[in-house]
Amino acid sequence: MAVRLGVEKKRRGEAAMADMSPPPASLSSKALVSSLVVLAQQVASCERPQVCQKRNAANIARRIKLLSPLFEEIRDTNPPMPPSALIAFRDIYHVMMSTKERIDECRESSIFLSVFRNKSVSEKFYEITGNLVAALEMLPLELLEISDEVREQVELVKMQVQRAKLIVDSAEDALAEEVIELLAQVEREEQPDSRQLQSLFARLELKNARDCEKEVQRLEAELESVDDNEATLASATNLIGFVRYGKCVLYGVTEMEESSNGSRNGSSVEDEGEVSTSGRNDVVVNPPDEFRCPISLDLMRDPVIVATGQTYDRISISRWIEAGHHTCPKSGQKLIHVNLIPNYALRSLISQWCEDYHIPFDKPEKGSKGGGGNNQVASSKAALEATKMTASFLVGKLATGSPEVQKQVAYELRLLAKCGTDNRMCIAEAGAIPYLVTLLSSKDPKTQENAVTALLNLSIYDNNKALIINAGALDPIIEVLRFGGSMESRENAAATLFSLSVVDEYKIVIGKRPAAIPGLVALLRDGTPRRGKKDAASALFNLAVYHGNKSSIVESGAVTILVSLLSEEEGGIADDALMVLALVAGSTEGLTAIAEASAIPILVRMLRVGTPKGRENAIAVLLALCRNGGERIVSSVMQVSTAVPSLYSLLTMGTPRAKRKASSLLKLLHKREPEHHPNPQSTNFMPTSTTHFSRLATRQ
Repeated sequence: MAVRLGVEKKRRGEAAMADMSPPPASLSSKALVSSLVVLAQQVASCERPQVCQKRNAANIARRIKLLSPLFEEIRDTNPPMPPSALIAFRDIYHVMMSTKERIDECRESSIFLSVFRNKSVSEKFYEITGNLVAALEMLPLELLEISDEVREQVELVKMQVQRAKLIVDSAEDALAEEVIELLAQVEREEQPDSRQLQSLFARLELKNARDCEKEVQRLEAELESVDDNEATLASATNLIGFVRYGKCVLYGVTEMEESSNGSRNGSSVEDEGEVSTSGRNDVVVNPPDEFRCPISLDLMRDPVIVATGQTYDRISISRWIEAGHHTCPKSGQKLIHVNLIPNYALRSLISQWCEDYHIPFDKPEKGSKGGGGNNQVASSKAALEATKMTASFLVGKLATGSPEVQKQVAYELRLLAKCGTDNRMCIAEAGAIPYLVTLLSSKDPKTQENAVTALLNLSIYDNNKALIINAGALDPIIEVLRFGGSMESRENAAATLFSLSVVDEYKIVIGKRPAAIPGLVALLRDGTPRRGKKDAASALFNLAVYHGNKSSIVESGAVTILVSLLSEEEGGIADDALMVLALVAGSTEGLTAIAEASAIPILVRMLRVGTPKGRENAIAVLLALCRNGGERIVSSVMQVSTAVPSLYSLLTMGTPRAKRKASSLLKLLHKREPEHHPNPQSTNFMPTSTTHFSRLATRQ
């Protein structure tokens, strides 16, 4: 929602800026005056801001409304228009467009941030008034054929705007000071007085949970469109946590929105991108040491460089500095400054590594950008403490509330865990996970859906994965996967298994659960194309990285379903299916099942119509079949008329990996007999006899 608001706000702003340009010189005087009539009516009738800039907006709108009789009389009588009058009217047009855009912006912007911007926005209204003065002084009233009454009214407006002064509402400044003081209390880990909080929210027209949620969305939209202004980023981030806390304490939780069309309301796991099996081994995957934070030893999500030149994950080094340390944790050298410089080169390498290994990669939060020194570290503390207070409050309700309250609180936690590592960390530290696990067994479909989606969002933070497993969540999640009260619950259960299976040991633990893989295969068959099937395929892919799970995947009937999905065009599911097949082809059972599923014609077709990475995986499966399936498989490939032309096409237009595979397969096909001694550097598979498939040994 916030992204859409931010994009829409930016689009409207760009459109408004374009409209604010004076009308073309070629526009006739009659058309110009008609436009002024309409625009004056729009400004006079547009909805005013409820809290900020009420006086400034009302004053300029009232003065423009008083000019309406001038435009209407000229439109109706259509007298001759002197050139100087045309110039003045064009300037007035510009002023009115600026006024409308400014009023709309005040009404739609974050109320809290508007309070903080009181003086700067007031100055913009004053600037608009000055432009109106200049335009009216240029307007040659003596040359216009208008009535005396209208002339006198225009002169009156001119005198009013000439006497106008800059108005900076002291009440808004007082509100800003009060907000700053309350944020300081939160930063000191002191709970704000509920009566003061209620009074503040009432004066800001935040009178219920819906109003607060809209304000959070406006703040999130600011984060999307602020273009790295550090002060605004810090303010918006702190205020989001503060508003959420106030909403929960004063008004309870947000009413749940009904999801439609299987949308994952409140979930943060997006469709995974295309991922090839290139570079994978048939062993568990560990991040390279250089990708791990020296403090937490976890994979770095937002690497930053400190004064000594060492790189750390932002959240870890920020907490180190915030705790009062002034030395580099790794070298022990004194930090001459605490600016955190983003290490974009390393982050790009980590992102690519995660993509190659199908590992979720959290993008750094907009509110946690570097380069702010001490202020940057301090600016996040209020947001963090507000989030801690909110999480503790919600978990208390979760522990003692009625089933209906628990359903609503689970929904609120689902939303809170939707974004931000700090949010996920605070919710887990508040003890929410065991209660959410209990709610997985709820008979109420919405309660169950909220609980599993909240756990999904929490699992994105690596440290929470162990907490979820240790809370005994695995079996209840699998139960939701198989028998969940809604398709969305089943899909999110599959996505949770995918997230948990990123951890090497959990690939084994999940695979050993008798119902886990069959449940994923059932969802692969029955789920929605854009969510269920993709979530199931992603989870199966992660599990198939561990060789011991491949036979279970084959025995559960996954291969036949995966082959059938290669013909699906919706949601990119064909690429996901190829991705799993390329891994399953690393086992004897997998190769046999693929051959028996009559997959060769459709695999050859994917060489022509698939995406670049889809083609990589299709050719990898074909090469594995031909290397290990004997002359019968080679002949079957040769019988497909488009096979050889497609391979030659990939030699010139494919990715580097596809070119290598195409070259190897073409050599093999031209021999028209099984290759008994393949080059171990160019194949994923060990040498084999002409009649039996071999087990996977190494992968490129």
